[in-house]
This record gives sequence, C-alpha cells and structure tokens, in this order.
Amino acid sequence: MARTPAPRGTRATTLSDVARLAGVSVATASKALNGRNHVHAQTRERVLEAAAQLSFSPNSLARGLLAGRTGTVGLLTSDLVGRFSLPILMGAEDAFGAGQVSVFLCDARGDAIRERHHVQALLSRRVDGLIVVGSSTDPRPPLADSVDVPVVYVYAPSENPEHLSIVPDNVNAGRMAVEHLVACGRTRIAHISGDRHYSAARDRAAGAQAALDAAGLELVGEVAYGAWEEGWGRAAAGMLLDREPEVDAVLCGSDQVARGVLDTLRERGRRIPEDVAVMGFDNWDVLATGARPQLTSVDMNLEELGRAAARALFEAIDAEHGLGVHTVQCRVVVRGSTASAG
Repeated sequence: MARTPAPRGTRATTLSDVARLAGVSVATASKALNGRNHVHAQTRERVLEAAAQLSFSPNSLARGLLAGRTGTVGLLTSDLVGRFSLPILMGAEDAFGAGQVSVFLCDARGDAIRERHHVQALLSRRVDGLIVVGSSTDPRPPLADSVDVPVVYVYAPSENPEHLSIVPDNVNAGRMAVEHLVACGRTRIAHISGDRHYSAARDRAAGAQAALDAAGLELVGEVAYGAWEEGWGRAAAGMLLDREPEVDAVLCGSDQVARGVLDTLRERGRRIPEDVAVMGFDNWDVLATGARPQLTSVDMNLEELGRAAARALFEAIDAEHGLGVHTVQCRVVVRGSTASAG
C-alpha cells in the first residue's frame, strides 16, 4: 500500500482515522498497533497498512490522540505510599510514554474533600482525562457529574456500573489458585482469607469454590474470614489443624495471612510443602521471597492494570468511550511452598 503524506494545513492523523480506514474499532486499532494479543493476523495487517498510508505509527499514538489538546492527564490516588497504588501508577506512566504526555499526580489520602480539591485543580489545568486509582478493590463513589473529561477508574471500580473501570479479575484468580493446588496433587484444600466485607475476599472465594466444584472436590470446612494479618493466619491455621488435621493445602487470602499460616504449620511439625502446601495472594515480593520456603502467590498484574487504564483513557479521549467494568487477568507465581505432593 502506497504511503500518502498528509496534506499541509490539515489536522494531525488520529487513531480514529486509522481505525476508520481499516474498518475496525478504535480499541482494535490500538491493540493491533501496540502488538497486543487477541487480534487476528489479517486484522493486524490491515491496521498496520492503514497506519502506513496515513503516516501514523505506534510511537505517535499519544501525539495523535492528543492533537489539539493540552497533552496532560491527571492521576488521582488515595494511597500514594501503598504497595498496590505505586505499581499501577508505574504501569500507567509506562503506557503514556516518556515525553509524550505530561502527568499530574495527586494523592487525596483517602479524604473526600481533598479529592474534590485535587479534581478541580486538575480540571483548571485543562487536563484531557483522569485516571482514578482506588485504595482497595471495593467500588468507590464516582467523581462529580460536572467532570467533563474522560475518567477511567482502576483497581477500585466506580459504584456506577456504566462508568469505565479496569480491575483485577479476582474471581478467576481464586479459580487459578485452586487449579494450581489440584495440579500439585492436593485434594483436601482449606481457605483462610481476610475481611469478608472486602469484595476481593468474596470474589476469590467464589472462584476457588468454582474450581473445587469442577474438580469434584469439597472445601475443607468453610472459608475462614478474618483480618489481613499474620496474626490471623497463625490463629486460623491453629483452629484449622485442630478440626481438620488431614488438610493437605491452605489457600490464603493474602501473603501476610500465608506467612502466619506457615508459622503455625512449622510449630505443629508439618512439613511444607510435603505435608501441607501453602499459597498466598498479592505476590508481595518482600513477603513471598522472604518466606521459608518461598511462597507461591497470585500476582494481580498491577503494572499491566495501570497500562490497561492508560490505554483505555487514550481511547476515551479519542471519543471511543468504553463502558462497564473490564478485568485484567492475574497470574500464579510458583515457588517452593506448593511443590507436587507425593
């Protein structure tokens, strides 16, 4: 396909132009140009040919999308020092690209008044869009209706299901965790989690139960809900062993809980993983790699979550407004605490 230079005096080519010429949606064009999976080879080739004809390249994605705008976005968080927020923010900045987009970062510290102040300050700078990073996976109140720029909620979805939210797939994460334990030969699996009021705890339990049902297994006892702390893990593991001494695997709602479970198992003379396999959530590196043995854990793919939020904001800025809650897949990071039984 011959390359046709853009006529002088015309507006800069946008991703919408590429998508229109290729006959695909803006989202599909973005995926094709960024080399993401789940795009048919012929579709990808058609998008690349359209981009070449319009002199549009992946490296100019941000410039093209933001042509005629301020080239700035706001990242609003409530937990800047948190171990969940920082990787998300890093992933988002990664996707924005060095020098392509200016990012204003604001920390509301969990204060609604401070958040409103930051939003107004960002809007006064004429940002082209906002990414709102939650401090937990529970739905959060949406920004005011007066916010007239695209908004993407990440990690914590908006309470309005029609708003665009990007969240980790905690249901499938629970399923993947149990599937891993079953693949390791475990058949008597217990689940010790954190606060039952957290949607992440309930979603992971639902996914774990679905995987147990598919394997024809029953959960040992009921899900033990408590605190996201090592102390709860130690206490809950003690109660579990008193009631169910034949348990051969414990799925934990967080790495902190898992560290407590490991302590109690060692005190009771159980070998890990020979007698009991232990698995955590969050893949908090300092806890997972510092455990003995090192802890198998479910990684929530937080940087990819941030990158997905940035891509979604790009598409929304270019008038491709996505709706609803979109999930990012988690992954199991296998370490020494879940070696195969036998």
